[in-house]
Amino acid sequence: MMDDELEVTVNGVSYAVKDLSEEAQSQVTNLQFVDAQIADLNAKLAVYQTARNAYQSALQLLLPVTKQ
Repeated sequence: MMDDELEVTVNGVSYAVKDLSEEAQSQVTNLQFVDAQIADLNAKLAVYQTARNAYQSALQLLLPVTKQ
């Protein structure tokens, strides 16, 4: 989709971004930036959770075996 065809949907209503005021277009840009940052943080969180699980598994292998 080309930039001039970009749409934003708010409360179930779609708007062509090119038809919005400059201020509204600026807010769309802000939302796109924040959404990208959230996606980046979620990707990093997934990496950190995977690493944590691996460290925990490694630790469990190093702990002495206990009788229950």
